[in-house]
Amino acid sequence: MATKSLRIALIYNSHAPGDPVVPADRASFDDLMAMLKDILRTLRRLGHRPTLVPLGHDLLNFQRRLSRLNPDVVFNQYEDTQPGATFEMRTAALVRMLGYPLTGSPALALGLTKSKYACACLLAGAGILIPSDTRLIETIGAVDHYRCDFPVIVRPSSEDGGVGVDRLSVVHTRTALRAKVRELLKRDRHAALVQRFLPGREFNVAVLGGARPVVLPLAEVDYSQLPDHIPPIMSYAAKWVESSLEYKATSVTCPAIVDPELEKRIKGVALQVFGAVGAWGYARVDMRLAARDQLYVLEVNCNPCLERGIGLARCAAASGIEYDQLIQRILRSALELQRHDSADLGGGRPIPARPQ
Repeated sequence: MATKSLRIALIYNSHAPGDPVVPADRASFDDLMAMLKDILRTLRRLGHRPTLVPLGHDLLNFQRRLSRLNPDVVFNQYEDTQPGATFEMRTAALVRMLGYPLTGSPALALGLTKSKYACACLLAGAGILIPSDTRLIETIGAVDHYRCDFPVIVRPSSEDGGVGVDRLSVVHTRTALRAKVRELLKRDRHAALVQRFLPGREFNVAVLGGARPVVLPLAEVDYSQLPDHIPPIMSYAAKWVESSLEYKATSVTCPAIVDPELEKRIKGVALQVFGAVGAWGYARVDMRLAARDQLYVLEVNCNPCLERGIGLARCAAASGIEYDQLIQRILRSALELQRHDSADLGGGRPIPARPQ
């Protein structure tokens, strides 16, 4: 139970079902609302006073509503729903500039990890292994100048949730690469991220906390039941389409069965990544154990899904952290970041106070 009752603004995407700005291949609006209602009930059980605050693209109106509500914490569940959109990053920046504590990662980390190529470059510069032959391809013509060892995997450069990833995303020839890049450029009009495809064990690593983050029990994705013609990748179908073969044949084991030395290495890399991208509160790092037992980072998600029973919540439960406790710890991290930012201004001076 919380020691103090907080006014909380729970912000989320305001788009309604059928709204043209919501791509058809996104997780359903109903699923989003079910998760938000679960978080809302959890916050109330913890003794807080949450209010759902829908957010469209009118940031001025959003600012006015926050001013009227004057929350102690803004619980961020806003996510961009258009390829290349940056409202998620700008929303986080606005909330922090207004002086409100915000759950999850700050704007810079959200923007950086939204761009998979920029994130990969930063990680490589920090000495963290990423798949070889990593390139950003923005035109069909660039495919002919791309030098690589096949197979490679082709993904949208600024999408998450498996959007744009399917059983044809792993390509073995330049002809197939050109076709996949053309498909992505035509659909999203944004660049494609191309990387060497690495076979091997895949781990989802959840990190929780602020200045002293902790790594939760590891989760391992099991692709062993997939037929040979479907590549072992976490595609959109494997994540969301329950009727698909990918979904039915892909499972997750948590906690993963790994030897202590490997577990230590995986957790060490996850903490390196968390610090390198400037994540805060909670995040997920996906990596593969490839040839010569090298760990390669595939993707970083700064504000992963908080749905009960899967993903981050599943890893937390494996460590004995129940869902209510998880939500409370995320709130505490937001307040910790506020104090951390205040101290960074010099001499521990507080940031400008918001209106009372």
